[in-house]
Amino acid sequence: MAEFHQTPTSLCCCRKSLPDSGGRCVRDSGQPSAGPGPGSPRYPLVDVASASNFRSFQLHHFHLDLRLNFAVKEMSGWLVLDLVPVQAGVCSLVLDSHPSLLIHSIDCKVPGGGQQEPVSLTYRVDPFTDYGSSLNISLPTAAVKPGRLVQITVHYTTTDGPAIWWLDSELTCGQARPLVFTQGHSVCNRSFFPCFDTPAVKSTYTATVRVPDGVTVLMSASRSSYSKQDRVFQFSMEFPVPSYLVALVAGELQHVDVGPRSRVWAEPCLLSCAVKKLGGSVEHWLGVAEDLFGPYLWGRCDIVFLPPSFPIVAMENPCLTFIIASILESSEFLLIDVIHEIAHGWFGNAVTNATWEEMWLSEGLATYAQRRITTEAYGEPFTCLETVVRLDALHRQLRLLGDNNPVSKLQVKFESGVNPSTLMNLFTYEKGFCFVSYLSELCGDVRRFDCFLRVRTHTHSFTHTHTHSFTCLEFEHWLSGCGPPPYEPDLSAGGALIGPVQDLCNLWRSSDPPDLQALTTFDLSAWSTFQIVLFLDRMLDHSPLPHDVMVSLSDSYSSLFDGLNAEVQIRWLQMVVRNTFYPDLPRVRAFLHKHTSRMYTVPLYEDLVAGVMKCVAVEIFYQTQRRLHPNLRRTLQQILFQTSSTNQNGPAVPIVPSSTSSSTPPQQPPAATATTSPAATGTTAAIALRDVNVSA
Repeated sequence: MAEFHQTPTSLCCCRKSLPDSGGRCVRDSGQPSAGPGPGSPRYPLVDVASASNFRSFQLHHFHLDLRLNFAVKEMSGWLVLDLVPVQAGVCSLVLDSHPSLLIHSIDCKVPGGGQQEPVSLTYRVDPFTDYGSSLNISLPTAAVKPGRLVQITVHYTTTDGPAIWWLDSELTCGQARPLVFTQGHSVCNRSFFPCFDTPAVKSTYTATVRVPDGVTVLMSASRSSYSKQDRVFQFSMEFPVPSYLVALVAGELQHVDVGPRSRVWAEPCLLSCAVKKLGGSVEHWLGVAEDLFGPYLWGRCDIVFLPPSFPIVAMENPCLTFIIASILESSEFLLIDVIHEIAHGWFGNAVTNATWEEMWLSEGLATYAQRRITTEAYGEPFTCLETVVRLDALHRQLRLLGDNNPVSKLQVKFESGVNPSTLMNLFTYEKGFCFVSYLSELCGDVRRFDCFLRVRTHTHSFTHTHTHSFTCLEFEHWLSGCGPPPYEPDLSAGGALIGPVQDLCNLWRSSDPPDLQALTTFDLSAWSTFQIVLFLDRMLDHSPLPHDVMVSLSDSYSSLFDGLNAEVQIRWLQMVVRNTFYPDLPRVRAFLHKHTSRMYTVPLYEDLVAGVMKCVAVEIFYQTQRRLHPNLRRTLQQILFQTSSTNQNGPAVPIVPSSTSSSTPPQQPPAATATTSPAATGTTAAIALRDVNVSA
């Protein structure tokens, strides 16, 4: 790559300038490098999150045949694995599984081997971690030979595993029919089907799904068909994918085409809103991404909007992005989330991190690509503003965790038994983004770095990759160092959007409310969502505020915020709670009665419990619990009643009737607690939910 030339320190938001080290990337040549080629030596691969012996086999293909039973909330059927042993002496097949999977039988067949009937196999299920088990299958030594295909068929039934989310009709948007969806990231799909549950293994797959009348099934597949007479859906994914990217949703779903290779799916009551919000934008974003990073490899780019029970914001399932319907309220957040999932088509889906310890390769690169796309489509100021919001959140989390917390490492070394999902945080996204931005800066030309990424993606498509493909100076410091990113990009191009926000914050941060005349120069009704979010986030950082300042803030803005989206409202309501501002407490109640998604409920409940409003939180919980998914209900009970953490998919939590005579808290806090503030300015969990507003 080209020699690096130091740029001036940012005029606005760059907290650190790049060290004047004269750094070069190790691979410095006239052509962009695509990392090690297919014939290059491979690093020893260990995935501590997988119990399987995936290194002993090549998985060529697998087939799922399932019947969905909404009445008993079960999927039953079988899985067929086409495997080729890669070494001699393999006497067992070990798959990742889960206690929620009921294995009925397993058999083996060697195609073309003269075997007439499948051979029944013995197996055992062993404990592995709290997020899975190992399925150990004894193989017939006479049939298993290196290089020879063997088919393993597993008959099984799913119950209530972490990958499968059954929603009763009252938990759907339309409240007319039940719905089920799966969420495999990162190690959940072992409760969907036995598998090599590691991103290092990719294969094609097919599926047959039988459903009741009136149910539409979608999967993350490149082709599909439907037999109305038999109520059978057929799917085929012709491109190799890792297990966590196999996804299914079934319910009352309809679609509208919004482009030549994209359509929007949703429940009927949501469809027109979703189509209006997206319009023809998806094809535009795809075109911009292709100009930057090369052809989109997956054919279809469909989007399905799921009910508020969807546990994350969005998931980059190939050909079919899952996204929470709650985000439709905010056009700007919707734009960012969809573009981020599109970026995963190149970074994460086509080229995948080999282990979950290297998750930044997916999320850091996708975040960088997302911002390249928004820069080309909407200009650098917009991208800088969005980036400042996220980097502010990163530094906010660092203040809570401390600069020496190992969670802040870009690449965290997993211990056996640690669930990779628990270590997915802002550092994965934003510190990863800063590292990729640093490499782009070293390259000296953002267009040349685009070309590097384009060639790298083309070379490694449908494979996995290691961090070593980005070897450069200061590499270990970036990977293993705790604390903030050593470098952050210059964001001064967003000064015209960010400057007024900081000016308004400065006015409100004095001990007295600002002069009303001074406020008239700031018209928040003309601000973008990201500007208002940045303003509220920075005011949250300075909570608690004097009571008269909160009164003035409420008088000035609360009515405006009532008419804006949930991303704005939740931040204002967190200010209300953290400042024990009782006059606006009815707004907190109304918000939690309306919103039942994890990303909007958990942060507010955390703040209510941390302060003096726990009784309010308990009351709201009892009033709304019937509309909460059981998993979220368990989480909130743990927050409210300080119960020990339990398995997400343990026994259902009973619904406790709410009191009909619950008292209303006073409009002002008791004198003894008037100055009491939350124990912290928020919790790590709340920050992660509110600020990691992108894919899993």
